[in-house]
Amino acid sequence: MIDKERNDREMIVAPLSGVIKNIEDVPDPTFAQKMMGDGMAIEPTEGKVVAPVAGEIVQIFPTKHAVGLRSESGIEVLIHIGLETVALDGEGFEAHVKQGDKVKAGDPLVTFDLEFIKEKAASHITPVVITNGDALEVFKKTEEENVTAGESPLFQAKVKGDQDSEKPEDEGAEEKPAEQPQAQASNQSGGQYNDEAKVIVDAVGGLDNIMAATHCVTRLRFALSDEEKVDEEKLKNMDLVKGQFAANGQYQVVIGQGTVDKVYKAMVKETGIEEASKEDVKAAGGQQQNALQRGVKVLADIFIPILPAIVTAGLLLGINNILVNPIFTDESIIEMFPSWSGIADMINIIANTAFTFLPALIGWSAVKRFGGNPLLGIVLGLIMVHPDLTPAGDFAQGKGETWNLFGFQVNQLSYQGQVLPVLVAGWVLARIQVWLEKRVMDSLQLLIVPPVALLVTGFLAFIIIGPVTYTVGTWITDGVVWVFEVAPIIGGLLYGFLYAPLVITGMHHTFLAVDLQLIGSTGTTFLWPIVALSNVAQGAAVFAIMLAAKDEKVKGLAGTSGISAMLGITEPAMFGVNLQYKYPFYAAISGTAIAGAFITFQDVLASSIGIGGLPAPLSIQSGVWSFIIGIVIVLMIPFVITYFIARRKFR
Repeated sequence: MIDKERNDREMIVAPLSGVIKNIEDVPDPTFAQKMMGDGMAIEPTEGKVVAPVAGEIVQIFPTKHAVGLRSESGIEVLIHIGLETVALDGEGFEAHVKQGDKVKAGDPLVTFDLEFIKEKAASHITPVVITNGDALEVFKKTEEENVTAGESPLFQAKVKGDQDSEKPEDEGAEEKPAEQPQAQASNQSGGQYNDEAKVIVDAVGGLDNIMAATHCVTRLRFALSDEEKVDEEKLKNMDLVKGQFAANGQYQVVIGQGTVDKVYKAMVKETGIEEASKEDVKAAGGQQQNALQRGVKVLADIFIPILPAIVTAGLLLGINNILVNPIFTDESIIEMFPSWSGIADMINIIANTAFTFLPALIGWSAVKRFGGNPLLGIVLGLIMVHPDLTPAGDFAQGKGETWNLFGFQVNQLSYQGQVLPVLVAGWVLARIQVWLEKRVMDSLQLLIVPPVALLVTGFLAFIIIGPVTYTVGTWITDGVVWVFEVAPIIGGLLYGFLYAPLVITGMHHTFLAVDLQLIGSTGTTFLWPIVALSNVAQGAAVFAIMLAAKDEKVKGLAGTSGISAMLGITEPAMFGVNLQYKYPFYAAISGTAIAGAFITFQDVLASSIGIGGLPAPLSIQSGVWSFIIGIVIVLMIPFVITYFIARRKFR
């Protein structure tokens, strides 16, 4: 619709109902770094996509996960439902339009199974991007936090020179031929990209380096034998290429909707490369990951879904810490105001639940990841922390009881707060369930599969899995504690210096399991406070870039990603800015190393895992003021180093 009161700006409404997210916070570099253009993202609350503006459908991908349309004034909008949803191959989606259809604002475009997308896709966050932003004279975003599909304004935009209501009819007609070359180019066959396709293949290491290649709505996806052979500079110098990055065993080259399929066809035609499906590329990319990488990915798949519960519990425990521990005076708040003790106790119960029943959370996520019934995973986790079992602390004092299984004594040990026992037991449960489902007839599966799988796994958990993995977990805990006790400064220095590089590789997820194991075994962790400092350091470095940069786009990206980093989400800052210029990243990890050595020497401990940014002091149990000094260190050192280097670089 055209807003006559605002100089013919076109109003683009929200295509989905949900919560607004900044495009910089989308966990995909293509959108976060605005390779496809600027826009916003929506975390949908229902599975319906409508036309955000009147116009024409210019593309709907065969897998129905993305729709591109052009408004009557020429504004091009891309709606990408979820992230990595191309791998679902259309499952869970139903398209109600086809390419070339004319639509009005509010017309249904696609419906999708939201719960299915949440379960199967990398994320259900849906970017809405203006792909021809260079052609706009005006582009403004909504400031609303929640939007309704087809009703809430999302953008106001105006194409350069678009003054239909003010131009005489013949003047508007004179400008139409100027649009013909673009239209003509878009209708040409893929042959126009033959040369570009050859350059791209050569830049990614040639045919011999390509194991499989496919494309989605915005990018080419390669599974490469050796990503070190990629010539990034050659790709950067191509006008056709909007960006490139490696993720999940794939090397992705961002081209853009409406063009990427033509480039892919030209690539197949000119180079002889075989067409492949998304699953082929995914499988080939997975083969390139070594055992450690695959293990780290499994841990990430298990722990990321339960992070909201753990982080929430950490924040609430932080509030409880403020109430029950003397921080600002010699007395705690509940000592000064006894009437607050009930509130503190209630908060403590609410906060501790996630950690008390941590095996249930891990059991749900692990069994789901390994292909079993997640509800059985919850039951398995609850079995391992049943109230009739003896806590590990009491068992160590000789208070535990045993079961007598035909003369074999089995400890009635509770695995409260433990990670490894339920991880391994969850894998066993899923394997048994899958094995039985292939051999038991459908009519008897409900009566046989769950009871047998749970009973067998339960016995194995208490007899073998639990004792063995509990011992291994104790060794890991004791080993990490020993290193930091013997050389706390060196331990803090190394972990602070290496944590951000570990984020790049994805291996930082391994240490989430270590943190939870430390909390379960000792009640505290000395690793997580360093993680929180690392996030702040990345934010400080990117804010320095924001102040020193001349380019408005760089300033905008640095500012928004810096705020995210200060609140614990560092990927936009790291991948969008700091790694691009390199020296901000080096300044950030240097500052983290110094601060990490300091707080470890001061024996700073966290009682839980919370938001790893400026709110982190809420989760610190001992050494709060030392930790705050650590925050000052990671604010000052990365900022000062980055700012003075950037001032010279941006002259």
